[in-house]
Amino acid sequence: MPIVKIVYCISKLPHLSNEEFHRYWRDIHGPIAGRIPGCRKYVQSHTIHRALGAREPAFDGVAELWFDDWKALEAAMATQEVAAALEDERKFIDHSRTAFFVAEEHHVI
Repeated sequence: MPIVKIVYCISKLPHLSNEEFHRYWRDIHGPIAGRIPGCRKYVQSHTIHRALGAREPAFDGVAELWFDDWKALEAAMATQEVAAALEDERKFIDHSRTAFFVAEEHHVI
């Protein structure tokens, strides 16, 4: 089975500034999520808060977490480390404005 990854598009809680959100996500939450067992790679993509053409960014960032296979992902989801990461999300993520999916990568170029 191919490598699977979680793609998680997130929005900040309304009371946080962009700077507060990005600092917390990178410096506080990052190390917490970085301890998830079986996670082969964890990348945070922080939004550049500028319009591109007439479009404003839809999210404040994207988190991607890679796992060897579906079984490794399921095993990770049952751990205390994932529970701690999910609990910590309440401090900076607006869960009413997120998108989440599990994907297989297909490299095109």
